[in-house]
Amino acid sequence: MTQPSPRARNGGRGRPAKAHGVDLKEAILDAAEGLFARHGFYGVTTRQVAQEAGVDTALIHYYFGAKRELFDAVFLRRADILNRDRAEAMAAYEAAHPDSMTAEGVITAFIEPLIQRSLTGGQGWKNYFALVALVNNTPAWGGETMHRFFDPVVHQLVDTLAKAMPEARMEDLYWCYQFLTGAMTLALSETGRIDQLSDGLCHSNDLEAMRNRLYTYCAAGFAAVSRKAAQ
Repeated sequence: MTQPSPRARNGGRGRPAKAHGVDLKEAILDAAEGLFARHGFYGVTTRQVAQEAGVDTALIHYYFGAKRELFDAVFLRRADILNRDRAEAMAAYEAAHPDSMTAEGVITAFIEPLIQRSLTGGQGWKNYFALVALVNNTPAWGGETMHRFFDPVVHQLVDTLAKAMPEARMEDLYWCYQFLTGAMTLALSETGRIDQLSDGLCHSNDLEAMRNRLYTYCAAGFAAVSRKAAQ
C-alpha cells in the first residue's frame, strides 16, 4: 500500500497547529479535497487551498510540500479507510458463506462500505467520491493513481469473485471490474445527470434507490460475460 511522504505522514516537523480548536492540517486537507473534487488537480492552486482553509500558503508547504504531495495526502486519508472497510466486509462475507458465495454478495460487500460512508459521513465523503470519479477518468495519470491507492483491495475482489464464479475466466473478471468501477464511481459522484435525463423520475442523490439496482446490475453483467465466454 502506498505510504504518504514523511512530511505528509508526520504533519511536517512538529504537531499539527491548532487555531481556535481547529486542526489546521485537517482543515487544509478538507479544503483541498473539496476544491480538487470540483476543479480537478490542474484547476486548483495551493494559494486557493490556503484561502479556502483560512491559512497561509507557507503552512501548506510546511505540512505537505508541493501540490502533488498535498493531493496524495488528500487521496490517502480516506483511501486507507475504504480499503480496510472493504477488505473486512469481503472477508466477513466469505467466512459466512464458504460454500454459497454469489457474485452479487461479493459485489455488495465491496461497494456497500462506500455507500454507507456517503450516506452517513457528511460532505467530506461526498467530495471524496466525486474526486475518485474524476481521477478514475483521467487518462494522463488517473490509472497510476488508482493503482497506487486501491489495487490490493481490487485484487481481493477479483480473487473472491473467482471463488464465487469458478467457471469465469480471470480476464473476464478483470474486464467486468473495469465496467463495475465506472458504474460505481459515477453513481457515487452524484452529478445530477440522471435527474435531468429522467425528467425528475430518478435522482442521483437517492443512494437507496441506486444501491437497490447497482449490485444486481453489476452481478448480472459478470454472469452474462462469463456465460458468453463459456459458449
